[in-house]
Amino acid sequence: MFCHLIRHGKDDDTVRGGWSNIGLTEYGVEQVHKLGEDLKEMELGVDCIYASDLQRAKETAEIIAEYLQVPVNYRPEFRETNNGDLAGMKNEEAAEKYPGMYWSTLEYDQCYPNGESPETFYKRVEEGWEKFKEEVKATGVKNVVLVTHGGVIEAILCKEKYIKYSNKTKNFAIGAGKMISIGI
Repeated sequence: MFCHLIRHGKDDDTVRGGWSNIGLTEYGVEQVHKLGEDLKEMELGVDCIYASDLQRAKETAEIIAEYLQVPVNYRPEFRETNNGDLAGMKNEEAAEKYPGMYWSTLEYDQCYPNGESPETFYKRVEEGWEKFKEEVKATGVKNVVLVTHGGVIEAILCKEKYIKYSNKTKNFAIGAGKMISIGI
């Protein structure tokens, strides 16, 4: 059984993402339509799409679902990092109000203001991923798609490849609208 991890299409990079509910850009929509066409041609035998419930992932999943003619189920445990007060904030405003505060500058146990820390983020994704694998295997489906975010894919791949997760390093750079497949 395979899970095809897809990072949502291009979103607005002038704002802080995280738990923002900002959708895809026009280019992002085009990217995802192209990916949907490619996935249809690949005939991967996808039985279901799962997705983060944040807008950019939902849009991505819904477009792909049109091409694959499969249902979408939303999973909030696969949301990007809860960046609290910074979610959806313009980059200039964030730099002024929270100078030097970026994911990579947080200590492992340091939370975003009204958000989560790298440690709580990783634990959320790790627990969600283990539960997800059990549930999906129990359904007997062959292949699924999980549409999520770059940080979530990083955490999942670190877990699956036995690499210690850290917000200070990036081991897997999955571009917007791109896919990586893993056996589960």
